[in-house]
Amino acid sequence: MPPVVSQVMATVNAPYGVAVTPAQLAVSIADPESAVACDQAAFAFLSEVSPKLQHAFIAEMGVDAGLVALVAHKFSDLAGYRLALAV
Repeated sequence: MPPVVSQVMATVNAPYGVAVTPAQLAVSIADPESAVACDQAAFAFLSEVSPKLQHAFIAEMGVDAGLVALVAHKFSDLAGYRLALAV
């Protein structure tokens, strides 16, 4: 597992006791339904991982950055504050 992926997964999996895989996280951060479902792993990625690591993970996993920005915007609305990747 590339170092950036390991760092992200440690941050995402630790606080909520959730064990998602990198592939599962990649899908959830690009799925607008993640916000509707209040996906804990997606929210942890968008709120607790540094923007630099977020961008590196998105690139490493080949995730559509536009979809991630949309999901971040939806989570921002729910959280009441702006997340780094929200457009």
